[in-house]
Amino acid sequence: MSAPLDDAALDQLFRTARTYNGYTDQPVSTEQLHAIWDLMKMGPTSANMLPSRMVWCVSDEAKQKLAACCMEANAKKILAAPVSVVIGMDLEFHELLPELFPHTDARSWFTGDDKAEFRRISALRNSSLQGAYFILAARALGLDTGPMSGFDNAAVDKAFFADQPNVKSNFISTLGHGDPSTIFGRSPRPGFDRFNTIR
Repeated sequence: MSAPLDDAALDQLFRTARTYNGYTDQPVSTEQLHAIWDLMKMGPTSANMLPSRMVWCVSDEAKQKLAACCMEANAKKILAAPVSVVIGMDLEFHELLPELFPHTDARSWFTGDDKAEFRRISALRNSSLQGAYFILAARALGLDTGPMSGFDNAAVDKAFFADQPNVKSNFISTLGHGDPSTIFGRSPRPGFDRFNTIR
């Protein structure tokens, strides 16, 4: 059994970690992007389906392309961040299940036109999980994120997944070393009894 993380680790991952609107000039390396993936891929997904497809926008050209798909406030954040990330989802993830989940014929669970909605829901749920793992992996490695909606999904899909029509965007995020001057005060986080029931 694993021991609980210490308070410093819990603070870094959750309690004092924040969503950033802007970043310092400190760069993010390609090695750090690989390190994030190598952590986030270890998080659980249904039948190890790993449906997320990530586009890491590092070049000015890529960030400009992404910013053009977003509402103005988000576009400014994307252009100013060292890296911006598109977290997409592969609606045909099941085609890789013989490789990713070889223990049984999991592909057959998702095969057929009548399973299209099941595949979509599964891809959305599990790519969202992977997006959360991305945030925690970045924090664990000393980086900060700014996950966001506020963009045109169809435009992002056309700009970044035109050659992969089965991949659709889920959400986007900025990534870097957060600038504390760009965040608001912590929004409310209600206690257990407000939103939880034990039965």
